[in-house]
Amino acid sequence: MMPVPPASADSRAPGAALLPLPAFTDNYIWAVVRDGQAAVVDPGQAEPVLRLLQARGITLRAILLTHHHGDHVGGVLELLRATGARVYGPASEQLPHCDVRLAEGDRVSLPELDLDLHVLDVPGHTAGHIAFHGKIGDTPVLFCGDTLFMAGCGRLFEGTPAQMSESLAKLAALPPATQVCCAHEYTLANLKWALAVEPENTDLHQVTQRARLLREKDLPTLPSSIGQELQTNPFLRTRHSEIAQAAAAWAGQPLSSPVEVFAALRRWKNEFK
Repeated sequence: MMPVPPASADSRAPGAALLPLPAFTDNYIWAVVRDGQAAVVDPGQAEPVLRLLQARGITLRAILLTHHHGDHVGGVLELLRATGARVYGPASEQLPHCDVRLAEGDRVSLPELDLDLHVLDVPGHTAGHIAFHGKIGDTPVLFCGDTLFMAGCGRLFEGTPAQMSESLAKLAALPPATQVCCAHEYTLANLKWALAVEPENTDLHQVTQRARLLREKDLPTLPSSIGQELQTNPFLRTRHSEIAQAAAAWAGQPLSSPVEVFAALRRWKNEFK
């Protein structure tokens, strides 16, 4: 069991703290904490959140959900019983509880947390997956669930390569400084694969070295940033010739579009050991 991070170590936005709370073996529940109040994103387990609330005397105001998978929503009902927090989630997915159904163009504004977020539809991992992007104070932030990972992206359980490509393009268009709050600590495995795709990428080697040092200390590699992902994530670089050539070589056939490149990359990642 990992302790609750000290308040002095976790602030990433003026007046607020952005915390990755470890859950299960590799999940993160993201918490935004300010002035004794909090919101959490994708609480697959209630216990890490309840521990944070108790340790700091915090009131949970909101629960934000990106998609329906159990490791993202499994703690919702217990947290609801304990706190009465308002639950926001995707309009078209089956959830254990949801007070406010959201789709692209909707907004979640929580002024008590200095949190102002807009909703994007990002199908691919699931059919109704959403992401939240906006600002905590002055810091741009993205809560992307299982759509975008550091050097990776989610598997296509319910969507198509074209859908996921379009979803990733929406995220790639956000400001480069946007903090990317992914839901899993998949970073080292993703980077190993990304280096197989693009071994000459010096940015990728630097990011890998930093990530290894962090994991050696049992520290999160996240958040990433949109700018970093544009430099290092093969799934956001399908229009680069090096990536397209590597994907075609792996697939053993010509690939005629960025979507075909993406599809080949996703199959490559699925099979990569």
